[in-house]
Amino acid sequence: MSQESPTFSPLYRQIKALILQALEAGEWRPGQAIPSEQELAARFNVSQGTVRKAIDEMAADNLLVRKQGKGTFVASHNDPRALFRFLRLVPVDGDLSPPQSIPLDCWRAKAGQEASRMLAIEPGAPIIIVRRLLKFATRPVVIDEIYLPGEVFQGLSAETLQGWNGSLYSLFETRFGVRMIRAQERIRAVAADRGAAEALGVHEGTPLLSVERVTYTYGDRPVEWRRGLYSTAEHFYLNELN
Repeated sequence: MSQESPTFSPLYRQIKALILQALEAGEWRPGQAIPSEQELAARFNVSQGTVRKAIDEMAADNLLVRKQGKGTFVASHNDPRALFRFLRLVPVDGDLSPPQSIPLDCWRAKAGQEASRMLAIEPGAPIIIVRRLLKFATRPVVIDEIYLPGEVFQGLSAETLQGWNGSLYSLFETRFGVRMIRAQERIRAVAADRGAAEALGVHEGTPLLSVERVTYTYGDRPVEWRRGLYSTAEHFYLNELN
């Protein structure tokens, strides 16, 4: 009796991989409709049911969005519904109004050992470092330090950040063609040092959440490493477990 190869993958997963390749190649842009299930089935020479199963899984992964009566679209960070997918800090009063992103600094540097490891780039490779403050209803709540590979984000400047009206991820998607599709976070409790206390308007020693994140684009390629400090006096960190 023959055994399956260790590399065997169900057919719908193979179709999913082909659709991902097309997305990574930019065949369909964020917010754009993809071909119908019938068209994709003909393209890949499989049944519509196989394509549907692949698309269902990609929708569950927040890579595609089904819109009833309109079709299936590439997920976009410009969609207001995407805002709190990566920003998990929610006001206690339930107000989900978009926060205000205030850039503080943006400068170029060379990757040290930690940045090169987190971003999978060579030590000394060019990086861009961004410091920004997030305000909810005019109250400072998050201070972020964000490390980006310089080759991917060429041209990013303080002026670009200041002139953008929207989330950072929508900027990265729109201006640089970088689609953030998943992130891994590490969270721990810390005490506010003097700099964080001044930025967030809290007393030195106040408990904060330290949130370290690595964000990935297609091909599981890391394209952002950020370290944030969150004030939770009037907010909590929301995580939905399925």
